Amino acid sequence: MTYERACALDEVQADQALAVTVGRYDIAIARNGDEVFAIENTCSHAEVALSEGEVADCQIECWLHGSMFDLRTGKPTNFPATEPVATFPVDVRGTEIFVDTETTLNGVTPA
Repeated sequence: MTYERACALDEVQADQALAVTVGRYDIAIARNGDEVFAIENTCSHAEVALSEGEVADCQIECWLHGSMFDLRTGKPTNFPATEPVATFPVDVRGTEIFVDTETTLNGVTPA
């Protein structure tokens, strides 16, 4: 695995997401409680930034049409989205967040 720095841990507030670019991918770094996740930052339904949506119950909501995606699996948990988005391995090292974009946790190829 090849991890690259995504952002500082304190840049991502609890139950929110932050848009970052790691390698060639746009990623949403999301915090759900004390957990940190990296998910593709584009809704599979409407191609808008997921990082602008709300984070709750280990899900991120697309602000445009209300699709929700599980932060662990990238799978949509309600309509209108039906296709998953990529999720990436995260490594929190002290106060820094690192993401491996060469590997997806769910086998989905990022757009």
